[in-house]
Amino acid sequence: MSDSPVNLSSGLPETVLPEPPSEAAARLGAALAEPLDRRRDAVAAVVAAFPRYLDAWARLGELGRDEVEAYACFRVGYHRGLDALRAAGWRGSGYVRWARPTNRGFLRALEGMRESAAAIGEVDEEERCAQFLRQLDPDWRGLPQQ
Repeated sequence: MSDSPVNLSSGLPETVLPEPPSEAAARLGAALAEPLDRRRDAVAAVVAAFPRYLDAWARLGELGRDEVEAYACFRVGYHRGLDALRAAGWRGSGYVRWARPTNRGFLRALEGMRESAAAIGEVDEEERCAQFLRQLDPDWRGLPQQ
């Protein structure tokens, strides 16, 4: 008999994305506080300065001038998010929960991509995104009201 402990899994693993640079978060907060007529450009400047910052991409999508621009921003945030998840140890399955604040940019981008896919008639994409959101976070009920 071995003296080594046996590690039992409690189900699917959970991935938590790392904190963004504090300067990025501060700049995004300031950009989102800009008057509406300057907000989109201010958020775009944050994306340009921090192109790996998922929440900035998602927020830029929310401020898209039309559904196609929104879809494009959300899609970039989604794909950058997949890269970030893989770098954080995600192997294509497991949880990525909204309850973890650092995961919210990715989930916001994925939800935005779902919504904008529906708006441009990409029904199959909308359905894939909805299913993926529920797989990542079984408690997913959409973005909280702000």
